[in-house]
Amino acid sequence: MVQFVQMLLAGTAQGCVYALVALGFVLIYKATETVNFAQGDLMMLGAFFALSGGTLIGLPYWAVILFAALVMAIVGMLIERVVIRPVLGHPAFTVVMITIGVGYVLRGVVTMVPGWGTETYALSTPFGQKVLRVGGAVIAVQELAVIGMTAALCLVLYLFFRYSKLGVAMQASSQNQLAAYYMGIPVRRVNMLIWGLSAAVAAFAGILLAPVTFVHSNMGFIGLKAFPAAVVGGFGSVPGAIVGGLIIGVVEALAGRYLPEGFKDVAAYVVVLIVLFVRPSGIFGETTMKKV
Repeated sequence: MVQFVQMLLAGTAQGCVYALVALGFVLIYKATETVNFAQGDLMMLGAFFALSGGTLIGLPYWAVILFAALVMAIVGMLIERVVIRPVLGHPAFTVVMITIGVGYVLRGVVTMVPGWGTETYALSTPFGQKVLRVGGAVIAVQELAVIGMTAALCLVLYLFFRYSKLGVAMQASSQNQLAAYYMGIPVRRVNMLIWGLSAAVAAFAGILLAPVTFVHSNMGFIGLKAFPAAVVGGFGSVPGAIVGGLIIGVVEALAGRYLPEGFKDVAAYVVVLIVLFVRPSGIFGETTMKKV
């Protein structure tokens, strides 16, 4: 039971990272019906900016989070304005391939930046290797911090979408862009801000993941696990992204402990197949019907 609790907490902490990356997928998809396969690489770039903020500028940990989120918000808005907006209206396959290309470009740029390159770096945190002993369980403070910080960010995002004018405008634009435009909402500008918000959330996820996997140019491949999390929760559902990420993280952790070696790497995709077989739209996804 002690090992089970420890694995459950570790899986929940990992699932929080999946959930934040999946949240970026969902935010962009709801706004523009575009699947951004560069989301994991935006997370990687945010982690490198956080690393630079802490080592080169000397910012404290909490200021590093704000610095990386702000820089990545600007990067996300630039990508939408320069790369994505000119091809909106083209076939969805075209936009998807462009986002894949953006991911490769970001990885290539990171490897060419002096001080980043292909090396692996450690991002220091105030939690370090601290542990809590509860009964016979040894719980890493880092895992509790990841869970707590993810919960805090989700609360901030909920309040933002629920009570701010910009958040309400984003919701309106994601539900019906034409109606939002006729109501006076600058849809293009809102979509650009959504890309910025998504990139900032990705940077936050990268900072949370950095103490576990360290910071390197290939850490963006975590998006391959976050995408199934978005599908499990329902690709158009924000709460679904959070729940899907937690499910994938917990299942992956338990599979690595109790199932044969190697099954951990495919556990996320097995969960996707099971969920889609039972509920094709995902756990929180809405089923739409079209009369033809």
